Amino acid sequence: MQPLASSDSGAEKLHPSHENIAAVPMRIKTANSPHDRHSQSKSMILSDNLKAIEPISRHRRNHSQHNLTLPEFISPLEQTVIKEGCLLKAKIADGGKKLRKNWATSWLVLTGRKIEFYKESKQPAVANLKPGYKPEWMDLCGAHIEWTTEKSSKKNVFQITTISGNEVLLQSDIDIVILEWFHAIKNAIERLPKDKSNMSRNKIARSSSSELLNSFETDSKEPKAENRRSLIFRLNYSISDTTDRNRVKSRLKKFITRRPSMRTLQEKGIIKDQIFGSHLHKVCEREGSTVPQFVKMCINVVEKRGLDVDGIYRVSGNLATIQKLRFFVNQEEKLNLDDSQWEDIHVVTGALKMFFRELPEPLFPYCFFEQFVEAIKIQDNNNKVKCIKDLVQKLPRPNYDTMKILFEHLQKIAAKENLNLMTPQSLGIVFGPTLLRPEKETGSMAVYMVYQNQLVELMLSKCSTIFSSEKD
Repeated sequence: MQPLASSDSGAEKLHPSHENIAAVPMRIKTANSPHDRHSQSKSMILSDNLKAIEPISRHRRNHSQHNLTLPEFISPLEQTVIKEGCLLKAKIADGGKKLRKNWATSWLVLTGRKIEFYKESKQPAVANLKPGYKPEWMDLCGAHIEWTTEKSSKKNVFQITTISGNEVLLQSDIDIVILEWFHAIKNAIERLPKDKSNMSRNKIARSSSSELLNSFETDSKEPKAENRRSLIFRLNYSISDTTDRNRVKSRLKKFITRRPSMRTLQEKGIIKDQIFGSHLHKVCEREGSTVPQFVKMCINVVEKRGLDVDGIYRVSGNLATIQKLRFFVNQEEKLNLDDSQWEDIHVVTGALKMFFRELPEPLFPYCFFEQFVEAIKIQDNNNKVKCIKDLVQKLPRPNYDTMKILFEHLQKIAAKENLNLMTPQSLGIVFGPTLLRPEKETGSMAVYMVYQNQLVELMLSKCSTIFSSEKD
């Protein structure tokens, strides 16, 4: 049997063992005409000593599946387990939507990139986990961590906020445990990239290759015919819109250059001196007293109708109403806290706390901060009380008198703890960081928070002793 003839002059002869195999025609594009669909026929016989060559796929989707792999974007350091342990956890926001606070014990696993939360009180065994179980987790890239005393009445609470709007509170009663967790998570966040290029790179790593391909193909397509008219309209509109914006900017610049100075507005009475946000001694000088009038009014109202209220000073009032009350005080409107619009006592207490929180220098002046911290560390209780009393006596008159009336008021609150559930410890947690804080925040803020709370708690229990004699 003769070999099949080929259209190519260089065709090889058939192997004897393949005499009964028909020639397989294969279409080959000519080199001169790469886009020509006509092709030539060529005999293709698979011999024993030749291996079949697998076709090479040139489809972009196949390339994307092999090229965009997760290990290219997440380093082994970010996958390493840094710390494990048990903490109390409460998720208070999901994607920016506020959630009801619900504390629960959780087992935390911290890696260089994220925190995983298991619904266990101890390290979960792999065998006990259901197939397909995925724990709740938080991405730490771009996250923010801070201590908080206003989100919970518990002590040693810090909050983690992610760039996606998730917020989680973590807590432990053991100081050293919560401090170690705080610094471990903070260090992990600081090691992660924060620039936009890295953020977008991480986003690509989390996306599937098919989604990336679709987005690339969508971007590369030309606009459809029916959309071209609307595109031209938008371009014309943007040009006119830019002109209008430039005209508005020019008018604003002229207005700003002609506007009166702050001093002129104050002299004309248009802008009045503020109560909130002003130094304590300046407020007292304007009013001709040593205790701000607003502080006295709030204390009188709370003692008249708030001593028995559950969670007084701990429960937050409506923020919009508190801001409205603040506006009334700053504008020197005739204020009557017995008015029906201020009937919620938590609005009054919220405004009082805001007044002390917004003081440029706290009630315990910055220059006394370290001295009060050293005093609260004294082991002997009698010496501790004596040292604190001596420091209090050295305070400026407005600070001393305001502190005296405030602590005497808080002592009345603590005296009815069986009704309002506000113990000296609870009041220390609420007022400690507000009344006593360092001028510059340092890495020891968590340790200072313990001393702040202890100082307020001690001064409440020994109020009559510490303020027994008047300043000279």
